[in-house]
Amino acid sequence: MEHARAERIAERRRDVLAQLADIERDLVELRHLREGLSDDDEHDPDGVSLSSEWSRLEGLKRAQLDALVAIDEAAARLERGEDALCSVCGRPIGLERLEARPQATTCIDCAR
Repeated sequence: MEHARAERIAERRRDVLAQLADIERDLVELRHLREGLSDDDEHDPDGVSLSSEWSRLEGLKRAQLDALVAIDEAAARLERGEDALCSVCGRPIGLERLEARPQATTCIDCAR
């Protein structure tokens, strides 16, 4: 079971890194779009302003970086043998929850 948990954590880490790479590509593209444009894009009739898109992408990037930290912490807990125990009540975290959220630190009851 420990090997399967380690693989699931590694898989989730790869997914997050891939999502981060996609977001970074979008940010690079957006930087290129902004070059040479005035900073006042708030009244663009063609859709979402570049500033709004920039904020959205930076928010997504921050969320993925936070997820990466949580995943790395889960890997460290697994390595120390502290994995799968709720940080609130100390009971085991359900396998289904760990499958869905490998970085979970609480059981489903404490998460509610």
